[in-house]
Amino acid sequence: MTINSFRLAVAQLNPTVGDVAGNAELVRQARADAKAQQADLVLTSELMLAGYPPEDLVLKPAFVRECMETARALAAETADGGPAVILGTPWYSEAGDLHNAVLLIDQGEVKAVRYKSDLPNYGVFDEKRVFKAGPLPGPVDFRGVRIGLPICEDIWNDEVCECLEETGAEILLVPKGSPYWENRAEERLQIVVARVVQTDLPLVYCNQLGGQDELVFDGGSFALQADRSLAFQMPQFETALGISDWERDGETWVCTSGPVAKLPDLDEANWRTCVLGLGDYVTKNGFPGVEIGRAS
Repeated sequence: MTINSFRLAVAQLNPTVGDVAGNAELVRQARADAKAQQADLVLTSELMLAGYPPEDLVLKPAFVRECMETARALAAETADGGPAVILGTPWYSEAGDLHNAVLLIDQGEVKAVRYKSDLPNYGVFDEKRVFKAGPLPGPVDFRGVRIGLPICEDIWNDEVCECLEETGAEILLVPKGSPYWENRAEERLQIVVARVVQTDLPLVYCNQLGGQDELVFDGGSFALQADRSLAFQMPQFETALGISDWERDGETWVCTSGPVAKLPDLDEANWRTCVLGLGDYVTKNGFPGVEIGRAS
């Protein structure tokens, strides 16, 4: 079956590291909202079920098994005829290797699994210590659309996206866990432009929201058309469900509608980073009787 249009919901959510049940409920609610808006597919951020970065939690087999069992339960719920979900989770391969993975769940089952290939190991990231790198991926089939699923760092070099384009991907959907620092939005845009220029494919960038210890994830999810123009822009520092419509134009997918948010200037962005980070540090760590404004 080949389709010529689909509606994509980008779920910019605020997960909590270790709260698998709570994170699953965020996905469940986002999917319900997307279903109400007649979306066909929901894209979530990197390691959504575990929260990001999970660090040593993924070295506990019981935790990984909980994530995998929860992912399969969410997959079973897609038998209701509603939207499919691109879901980030830690995952054991059949060989027993632990991967930073993304699943396509649809029609009641796990349709496809892809593993992160380029594991960052600098600054705040130490994924090579806890995950095994996956092979260069091919696209997954979603109802006749061949979707490339590079995971976060996979778009910071040209190898993974090049492989996806050469193996027939038609559009790139990227689950991200990208923390904030000054001028981060411009840096992300430059990387995405480079990948779009390289592949001539549209790219959708779904970033996590929320504070996690010393890190703050600012959202700011967006997409570029294949011609490098901005397809849509979601807000920073807010949970959001961005609905976009895509149509096939010859061999190219084109976004015909989507959210248009204005990003804050540098001073406001820095201030909102502090508010979000402190609020989530207090709230997620269970300090009683303290209320700080946060995007939940």
